[in-house]
Amino acid sequence: MTDLLLFAGGLVALIAGAEVLVRGASRLALSFGLSPLVIGLTVVAFGTSAPEVAVSVGAVLDGRNDIAVGNVVGSNIFNVLGILGLSALVAPLVVHSQVIRQEVPIMIGASLVLVALALDGTIDRLEAGLLLALLAAYVVFLIVQGRREASGGTSQGAPAGDPASQGESADGLGSGGRDLLAKLPMQLLAIAVGLGLLVLGAQWLVSAASGFARALGVSDLVIGLTIVAAGTSLPELATSALAALRGQRDIAVGNVVGSCTFNLLGCLGLAGLVSNGGLAVPAAVVNFDLWVMLAAAIACIPVVISGREIARWEGSLFVALYAAYTAYLILAAADHDALSAYSKAMMSFVIPLAIVTLVAAMLRPHPHETRQH
Repeated sequence: MTDLLLFAGGLVALIAGAEVLVRGASRLALSFGLSPLVIGLTVVAFGTSAPEVAVSVGAVLDGRNDIAVGNVVGSNIFNVLGILGLSALVAPLVVHSQVIRQEVPIMIGASLVLVALALDGTIDRLEAGLLLALLAAYVVFLIVQGRREASGGTSQGAPAGDPASQGESADGLGSGGRDLLAKLPMQLLAIAVGLGLLVLGAQWLVSAASGFARALGVSDLVIGLTIVAAGTSLPELATSALAALRGQRDIAVGNVVGSCTFNLLGCLGLAGLVSNGGLAVPAAVVNFDLWVMLAAAIACIPVVISGREIARWEGSLFVALYAAYTAYLILAAADHDALSAYSKAMMSFVIPLAIVTLVAAMLRPHPHETRQH
């Protein structure tokens, strides 16, 4: 009964937190002259990844590295296949050109870096420090880029030095600046409350779900890859689905891509730093799950290029692939007799069909190109 109450309370807190966070982040973007995409890639993405950080660091401190690593790898698989898929089912997601040319390649690059560092079975403190340094460089780059683009856009259309065009008043503080100062505390409070509810909700839900899983005798690694990963990713799911429903689709996509990058560089970076003797990566993750994570990241390329949107049918394909991956984990955990046949079916039919479908989507004519002809 306690686990059921925690589970229900966690879902309520996640939904409420996502609502407050999306509202606060959207208004903060306008106040600081940053695009919703940049806010989605930084404030929202990193904020909704806070549960992953808390769970992974806490698991390492408790000596349960399998949950820490499984949480991050499983969360990224769920983010791309589950969240983008479900969000696209809510509303087709128009993909910003910056996501295509910059953010998806960065996410894939971060995935490749993690695969390379984890191949020896350990992420030591030096490698963890490298991951955190890459994250810091990425955040600084995004903020500088966003401010440069914003200043470039506002500088057009008004004569230089025209105080009226810049909203200047006698006190030297523009009306926009006064509005920012007046609204900033409420925007920051909304984001803080939203993040607090998201973290609290994720903790309750993961605690309840882990109790359910342990009652079934499932290993820590499978718990991390499934229950914990999906639970800590529910803030991203709630935020992206709500943003898609409200038409704020830059936040919906940017949140997922930014969260994946933050999980790889930030969560494992911090977990590696606090680990004693390095963060051990289970052999099962090195041999299978890391490659599924990398394949999911690469699968974003044909989807976002095809018409620069994630259509509902593409979202359905992503959700189906995640369901197939989860089914494999369950069969493997139970050492089920059907595992061998299921693996052969996946390798010989499901995966090749998915690849052909994604390639066909990438090669189909762009809608604008079709209208031009």
